[in-house]
Amino acid sequence: MASTFSPSALLSTTTSTSSTPSKPPQFKPQLTIPPSKPSSNNLTTTLTAALAAATILTSTTPSLADSTYQTYYGTAASAANYGGYGGNSNKKDSAEYIYDVPEGWKERLVSKVEKGTNGTDSEFYNPKKKTEKEYLLYLAGIRQLGPKEAILNNLALSDVDLQDLISSADSVTSEERNDDKGQVYYVYEIDGVAKHSLISVTCARNKLYAHFVNAPTPEWNKDKETLRHVHESFKTIGV
Repeated sequence: MASTFSPSALLSTTTSTSSTPSKPPQFKPQLTIPPSKPSSNNLTTTLTAALAAATILTSTTPSLADSTYQTYYGTAASAANYGGYGGNSNKKDSAEYIYDVPEGWKERLVSKVEKGTNGTDSEFYNPKKKTEKEYLLYLAGIRQLGPKEAILNNLALSDVDLQDLISSADSVTSEERNDDKGQVYYVYEIDGVAKHSLISVTCARNKLYAHFVNAPTPEWNKDKETLRHVHESFKTIGV
């Protein structure tokens, strides 16, 4: 059941509008005296200009809508057992969670210090816009999920960017979902002025796993289909 809450910020609803592009002016044909046969040079110039115009009219802004994906296998290893080399090799057998990564995204190597401080276990980003990214953090010693609002506020305690996003958000929604095995996931969507965030949280193996998908508003508006796919692909495995 979905619910909407405000963690101390005034929430407002935003409405997006779109404008219908104006039609190009239409010109009435005029009767003229038939010109003499054009030279081959003029004909070549005319064809070249027409092809260039057609290319401009059919070009589109690139997006991630047609992305293909690779599955990342995460181990959620402790800082003491973490080598700091990243990568995805030889992790499949010991993986505790998976999520999809759009083709072309790069992995950011997570340091032992970062892993030990805030629990970040893995991160990938769009090299064309590095603030468009997904990452996972985990916290050990948590057997089950608490109230949805409390979980989100606790995550924000170790993430200043998340605190700022929540405090200035236009809306924050939460929802509880169950997978095909009955495992509970909390799903949050935060719509900020400059950034959009999707968060999925669950508990397994006495750990809390939180998967984040963040994008600046322009990239969110352009790539939301791909980013939602990435968000929904996260799940724990081997439980």
